[in-house]
Amino acid sequence: MTRQSISFTKPNDEWLKTQVDNKEYSSKSELVNDLIRQARKQQVQIDWIRTKIEKAEQSGFTNSSKDEILAQSRSLLNG
Repeated sequence: MTRQSISFTKPNDEWLKTQVDNKEYSSKSELVNDLIRQARKQQVQIDWIRTKIEKAEQSGFTNSSKDEILAQSRSLLNG
């Protein structure tokens, strides 16, 4: 594992210490790694949503009503 030296603001350092003191994590390093993993996972989800939005925008507009769109969505979900 790569070793890094980072600095935290006082409030962030106190929060990290509290998490470790409360036995949520065994060390600040474990906590920071978990936060990074969560951020990476969230970025994957954001990228997926962004791709879906871009694809939808490129497909153009629809003249279907809200009820028609809902019925079509349900039909696609139910196979």
